[in-house]
Amino acid sequence: MPRLPQGGGRPGSSGSGGGIDDSTKVIYGPTTTRFFLEPDVFNNRKRLYTIDTLFDGVHMYNFVQRNDNLYQDLGALGTPMRPVFYQEPAQIGAQPGYYVYAPYAYQTPQVRYYDTKSPFTNMYLVLGGRNQNLLNFDMAQNITSRWNVGFNVQRFTSQKQFGTSGTSDPLRLLAQNWGFLGHTNYRSKNDKYTLLLHFNHMNHQVADQGGLLPGIQLVGFDTVRVRYDYEGRARLNQAGTREIRNDWHLYHQYVLDQGFQLYHRLDYRRHINGFTDENISTDRPLSAAEGLRPFYPTILYDSTKTIQDVRYREIENNFGLKGIYRGFNYRAYYRQRFYRQNGRYNDSPDDTFNTYRIQRLENFVGLWLGYYFPDSTSRVTAEVEYLLGRDFRLEGQLESRWFTAGYRSIFSSPTLIQERFQSNNFFWRNNFGLQGTNHAYGMLNLRVKKWRFQPALDYYLINNYIYFDTQATARQFSGAFSMLRAGLGAQYRTGKFQALTQVYYTLVSRGDLLRVPRLFLNARIAYDFLYAKVLFIQTGVELHYKSRYFADAYMPVMQQFHLQNDQAVEGYLLADVFANLRINRVRLFVKMSHANQGLFVPGYYVAPGFLQMRRTFGFGVHWYLFD
Repeated sequence: MPRLPQGGGRPGSSGSGGGIDDSTKVIYGPTTTRFFLEPDVFNNRKRLYTIDTLFDGVHMYNFVQRNDNLYQDLGALGTPMRPVFYQEPAQIGAQPGYYVYAPYAYQTPQVRYYDTKSPFTNMYLVLGGRNQNLLNFDMAQNITSRWNVGFNVQRFTSQKQFGTSGTSDPLRLLAQNWGFLGHTNYRSKNDKYTLLLHFNHMNHQVADQGGLLPGIQLVGFDTVRVRYDYEGRARLNQAGTREIRNDWHLYHQYVLDQGFQLYHRLDYRRHINGFTDENISTDRPLSAAEGLRPFYPTILYDSTKTIQDVRYREIENNFGLKGIYRGFNYRAYYRQRFYRQNGRYNDSPDDTFNTYRIQRLENFVGLWLGYYFPDSTSRVTAEVEYLLGRDFRLEGQLESRWFTAGYRSIFSSPTLIQERFQSNNFFWRNNFGLQGTNHAYGMLNLRVKKWRFQPALDYYLINNYIYFDTQATARQFSGAFSMLRAGLGAQYRTGKFQALTQVYYTLVSRGDLLRVPRLFLNARIAYDFLYAKVLFIQTGVELHYKSRYFADAYMPVMQQFHLQNDQAVEGYLLADVFANLRINRVRLFVKMSHANQGLFVPGYYVAPGFLQMRRTFGFGVHWYLFD
């Protein structure tokens, strides 16, 4: 489905989104506040974006929907997320491996650096129903004509939908998130020097519930299980996860000549991932009473509690030369990473702790080449990167007005958590080989009158696949298998009516190792109209469907999804009804999520043990201020 503007550069958002008539007066508005992105500067694309004032997608406050349902959470705002389909590693070199809360953080490629003629403020408030609330507040202002500073703040909370005694329960909070992004950009008077800098902080906490226990109902003289007990009991009652991120990012470049430019990137990252369960002693008796396997496969040291945290620090420098000449673009670079990961866990009932460490220095070299065709809509790029003595990445892509085609080959190290993990419940030290992914893809862009079609095909060949098995333990498959995904995006617009859809059909040769839904569907039908000459309204319905499959279960101790064979999930058509409204520069929405709950069945599971959120009514306002 073509991505729709989602506004604000908010975390989880996949969209990115004139001048001043000062002859008689200064008019401030969307065209006098512009922003640019680091990837455009890095690739020598001089592009300024104007603020998006359309209301398409303003109702998509949920992080799963911001990602076109290509991610799946545990049914509620702020819970762990995973990609629905296989994704090859974004870069080579060993990564920490903690990813389930990453979509809730601000992402470096999407950070907006502003150039404003007046102070700019962006406010987004959502009261999402069933105690799901979200606030984004952004502000930016030019100090001089070449220097801008700004900040973004995010706060959201959600409450438990099961396993709680009600609104008076002091432990009713499910997830809470604080995010802060401070950013600045500067360019010299002659535009030869450019500096981009930001600090990114996230503090995310979740009460891990382990899934819903089956409810019991008395029918005559018999007791039967209630499959959709939305207010039932939780498997874990005193467990919680916390992730803290503090990241500094600097990019600056100096243009000696268009064909010869120097650049430097510096990243400092400090991440803390912790898990605590203060009462694991009830897990095994409770599981036996319910006829379930224990939630924790093993208890190694302390039978009463588990305390686990992993602290990761990294410094990365990237130095390079780049330039552009008559459509040709090049970049040659050297990248160095130094990282250290320290793990700590309780190893006895008397509150003593054991520790372990992974520490390395990695050196990379790389070359990127590109050619931009004279029509400005077509380009071909190629890149090769090598981690000295180990990992390798090669990719190429051809983009044109009519089609996109590409190939990517990457042989990457296992993540640090796949390599080594020690806790009260798990222990492994692995010497895994490189995981290889060969990915070939293509997409056509066709227009027929008022229709737009985008058929696409992705083929993956995966070698030495690393995964977490049914016991949530890291394993490597010493072989190869394939995944083929065919997709079709379609869009129809006529007058004030629009209809959009995206369908994927996926086949995996080793479905016992990689679980994906065979059929995936997104659809939206909407109609725009004007009321009383000032109120613009768009109303419609969104549909989402995944075919039934054994999706991965979640293990909070090390924040990983793993294989399971006990419960099939999805197989349900989800319908949301919405209305987006705009008055001048204020955008509002009302939305009924899961509007079809109870129409055919009481509900459905989005992950093993976790039901989709019940029918909710949400409201939101998005307000731009330009002075």
